[in-house]
Amino acid sequence: MRSIAVPFIALALAACGETPYDPRGVDHEETLLSVSATGEAETRPDQARFQAGVNNWAASARAASEANAEDIREIVAALKAAGVAEQDVQTRTVSVQRIDYGERRGQYQASNIVAVTVRDVDKTGDVVTAVTEAGANIVSGPDLRMSNPEKAANSAYGAAYKAARARAEAYADAAGMEISRVLTIRDMGGAQGGRYLPGAVPAAPPPPPVNMGMRTEQAMAGDGGMFMTGQTTSAVAVQVDFALVPK
Repeated sequence: MRSIAVPFIALALAACGETPYDPRGVDHEETLLSVSATGEAETRPDQARFQAGVNNWAASARAASEANAEDIREIVAALKAAGVAEQDVQTRTVSVQRIDYGERRGQYQASNIVAVTVRDVDKTGDVVTAVTEAGANIVSGPDLRMSNPEKAANSAYGAAYKAARARAEAYADAAGMEISRVLTIRDMGGAQGGRYLPGAVPAAPPPPPVNMGMRTEQAMAGDGGMFMTGQTTSAVAVQVDFALVPK
């Protein structure tokens, strides 16, 4: 009975004028065109993060810890005076260890390092100067960031889709066709400065654009001297499937 039912269903569909389902989403009069494109958006960072701290050495662990606690209090006070809010200062490392090598062998080293977020990037130079004048002998960074990285990434995705649409229109025009509708849009991911932007579906990484990092421009940071904020590039890729029909 199964060998008879299959052709019966096929004949019934043919009689009704129905076409088999196409998983690509195109109708029988349409042509599938799949286009990949990249887009970029450059945004000036508006925040900076860096680490500051102090190392102290003494003949005993207690003496090293006490000296270290006093110095880190002065550093935190300097940050507060420079306009950094308490919630933007976070302890990262606290350690006390005996030195068993070199010139300080037999002494104890105490360390305390805090992570600092400066929400006005133009004040970063002044803040770094403030902590070094307060006694910080450990300073690293900065990590330049944007307060709204998603907004910058979305601008890049918008540019990528427009590029894909323009390329599809060029293909269609050359073939004597036009775009009927958009079938699928796939987020292929990308990068934002040094941060990876994952795509919506597993896929090979998109071709890297010419500039994936920072484009340098000068910004004076007050008494802190020259501080270069630059531009962070968001570079992404999309894949779009279009349905084309004859003109």
